[in-house]
Amino acid sequence: MPNTHVLETDCLRVAIADAGAELCSVIDKESGRERIWTADPGVWNRHAPILFPFVGKVTEGKYRSGGREWPMKTQHGFARDLVFTCTEESAAAVEHRLCASEETRRIYPWDFCLTVRHSADAARPRLLRIEWTVENRGEEPMLYSIGGHPGFLMPEGARKEDCLLRFPGKDTLRYYQADAAGFALPEQTHTLSLTCGDAPYLENIPDTWIFERQGIDEVGIAAPDGSPWISLRCPGFPFLAVWANPKGPFICLEPWYGRTDEAGFAGTLEEKNGMERLESGEKRRYCYEIEFYR
Repeated sequence: MPNTHVLETDCLRVAIADAGAELCSVIDKESGRERIWTADPGVWNRHAPILFPFVGKVTEGKYRSGGREWPMKTQHGFARDLVFTCTEESAAAVEHRLCASEETRRIYPWDFCLTVRHSADAARPRLLRIEWTVENRGEEPMLYSIGGHPGFLMPEGARKEDCLLRFPGKDTLRYYQADAAGFALPEQTHTLSLTCGDAPYLENIPDTWIFERQGIDEVGIAAPDGSPWISLRCPGFPFLAVWANPKGPFICLEPWYGRTDEAGFAGTLEEKNGMERLESGEKRRYCYEIEFYR
């Protein structure tokens, strides 16, 4: 069983697993309550997986790049299913690393290194920072996507249908969804009208809401009385998704660089919307923050 590592502030006790470098628990030390979805296998067996080197699915479980075809049968790439190496552990930070191997090269040809760092700030004891650094250690340009998928439990006694989604500074947003197979439908956009930046979570909107390139730097969850519960700050991320399984008392707020294939997409990675590209020897850092309110 892979190890779990703990970092703490005056307000939070945070656990990160070697498996997938996944954030698997955030305990509010003042209330004793868990704030991250518990990965009930009968509902959704994840807590907050890292999506790499793909966000979502590829058509027919395969993709094309550089004149070749490669298999990718799993959704959201493979990083969430592999064991990372813990390279740093302290009360303030836990860092993990995953590098290319013979196993990964069979389905993803690039020589990569992915570093995942979870850190806390004593001056802001309810804040957790998540950083990813992607490095291309190969000789050819590297294509990939990366994203977060944290699931947040609702306030005690509150249904998610009674909670609010909070988009500070926004009046109206457009979103599209994924079809039943998990592929994007960007031509079928919908409007989300907000009141002072807030909208109720709508259970009758199925599956994933995908917001593309609308300058959403922050998204949150508010309790039924309007008090803040979660804030996720992700400046610069071009995609944001909201997803919840109807069986569980949680909502996922997902900052993405990249997204699932469009329904019917038959192009190459070079043609796919949202792909990131790194030149040989280049590194790129991504960061988002989560604040857990009382």
